[in-house]
Parts: sequence; C-alpha cells; structure tokens
Amino acid sequence: MNTFTDQDRAFMQRALWLAQQGEFTTTPNPSVGCVLVKKGNIVGEGFHFKAGEPHAEVMALRMAKDQAAGATAYVTLEPCSHFGRTPPCAKGLIEAGVSKVICAMRDPNPQVAGKGLALLEEQGIKTQVGLCEEQAEWLNRGFLRRMRTGLPFVRLKMAMSLDGRTAMANGESKWITSDLSRIDVQQERAKASAILSTSATVLADDPMLNVRWEQFPSSVQQRYPQNHIRQPVRIILDRQHLLSPQHKLFQQPSPIWLVSHKPRDLSAFSDCCEEILIDEKLDFLPQLMQELGKRQINSIWVEAGATLAGALIEAKLVDELLIYSAPKLLGDQARGLCKFTHLQHLADAPKWELYSVEAIGDDVKSVYLPLLHRE
Repeated sequence: MNTFTDQDRAFMQRALWLAQQGEFTTTPNPSVGCVLVKKGNIVGEGFHFKAGEPHAEVMALRMAKDQAAGATAYVTLEPCSHFGRTPPCAKGLIEAGVSKVICAMRDPNPQVAGKGLALLEEQGIKTQVGLCEEQAEWLNRGFLRRMRTGLPFVRLKMAMSLDGRTAMANGESKWITSDLSRIDVQQERAKASAILSTSATVLADDPMLNVRWEQFPSSVQQRYPQNHIRQPVRIILDRQHLLSPQHKLFQQPSPIWLVSHKPRDLSAFSDCCEEILIDEKLDFLPQLMQELGKRQINSIWVEAGATLAGALIEAKLVDELLIYSAPKLLGDQARGLCKFTHLQHLADAPKWELYSVEAIGDDVKSVYLPLLHRE
C-alpha cells in the first residue's frame, strides 16, 4: 500500500503546476511535469513543452546535472520506456542514478502501460504510483480519453442569457457575454487539439475560430515564444459544400479540415485546407469522432449552434459542458441552447453534475460533467 507524506504531496503539486505550463502546446502528447528532490530540496525541475522536444524528466535532469544521483523524482505521468521522437525517459532516470520515482499515474499508452515502471524496478529503483492521481488525470483528460477509447475528449461550449437563450430571434448574438468571458474562451480554445463548428455557424457569423494570443495575459504570453504558438485544427462540418475561400476562416494559416460525405474541388482553397470524408451510410458524428481519434486529436472544443450541440448531446459524445451565463434576459422569442430530435419526456432529459462554478466579471462560467458517462 502506498503511503505519501505531506512533503511528497507538496512536491507533486509543484510537478503538476509545471505540467500545466505546457497545456497550450503539448498536444498530441500529454502535459507532464517532473521535480527532482534531494535531501528535501529541489535540485531539478522541468515540463514537456512540445511534441518532439525534450520530455519533463530530461529537462529536470539537465537542471540537476550531477545532483540527480540519489534523488527522488516526482513525475505526473509514468516515464516512457520506448524510443519515439525522443529517447526513453525511464532510461535517462536510471543512467542519472535516481533512487526513487513517484508517479501521479500510470501511462495508458500501449507503448508504455507499466513498462516504464517495470524498467525502473528492474534496475533497483523504488517506485510508487497514485499520488494526486485525480488531478493528473484531469489535466490530461483528452490524452487519456484517446488512449483508452480511441476517441477524443469533447468539450461543448455555449454562451447564454439568464433565461437560457443564445441569440435574438433574428440571429443577433454579438455579444451575449462580456469581454472577460471571451478572453477566457480564448484560453480554453488554446488547450484544445481542435475546434469543431459547422458551415451554418460560418455562414452566420464569418468567424476565424482561431486563438488570439494577443488577448492572453502578458504573463502567459511570456511563457510561449512566438515559434511555440500553436493553433488548434479547425474542423468544419460542411456536408452541402456551402463554404467558399472568401470566408475569414480560410484567411488564417492554421489547418482546416472540411467534413463531408462527398469530395469537392479544393484547388481554390488555401494549402492548409483538407477534407475528411464520412460514409453517409454510417452514423455521422460517432464515425467522425473515431476518425479524429485516429488522427491524434486528443480534445475537441465545440463552438456551434443549437443543432450540433443537441446532436452531440443526444449521441452521448459530450464529455464536458461549459456554459457562460450573462446577466441578461432575452425573452421567449429568442433562440434556445440546443435542439433535441428525440427527447419527448422530462424523465429522458440528459442529466449533468456540476463540476465547478467561477465568476468572470458579471458573467458566470459553469462546468458540467454528464452523469451517465460514455466510458
């Protein structure tokens, strides 16, 4: 049975904080932090910044240099044991002579899945697992979802008035929520591997659906050099081929995947635009999610209208619901949050549990998790 001290928890909390520093840039890799401790003092620490660059353990070992021998490593995810874009971290810890490794959680990646811990133990290094595991899982819920199910973690964002309305009857919706809420949305977007929307939303609002890094707090901007800025893939459902290259969406250099049942001529579109074709004989949204999982999309941020929102919820594909509520009333003629095709009885209404509530200026951000989760 694992027993952890208050000091262990404090060092793992530091490792988790470090891991969070890479939450905007690491996808499709997980966010990982590592702290090396010797005689009660931190001698090295680091986090994984971007796929293809050194992992957290390597960064911590570089800082510690020869002080790593005999140290305890606190790592938010089991050290890898395989050669990928970078050498295995378990091997690096062994060669550095650490005496103990404490992990927040095992890595569900089939290429690791306990092999990293086994390799350490074979070399006489003590290991423990499970310290602050729940926090570590939440931080990497997208990566874990894909590793365990092959599907991305879906986060559905909606903005509404106090009476649950998203737009006036004529479609006017700019802006229900405040500037502060929209800045918060930018940071939530930046965490996602991809942003999912529809041609209907693009035709109505002509959005760019990108991350505006200039709106981030200066403290965040300073952490991310210009060459590390990452834009999520923009995925647009456009089954009727309604979009044209003139939309603002296509004026931005980040990748765009257009989803349809049949191919189109993309020669007039930007080079960063490509197609995903879905078999029209199969369930559209589940098949799309499977395809996105194969393409290493860990998490999806959904910004769309009531039709797609309702369809995703009815298909039980939403893992997290984020609602930004503004202190306004729009009345019964305004447009509602989501459209359900099959819901007829109150007893069958999708049920959610409140995960967190946060005041953002005069607005309220509420996060909900489905009571009947699909995993």
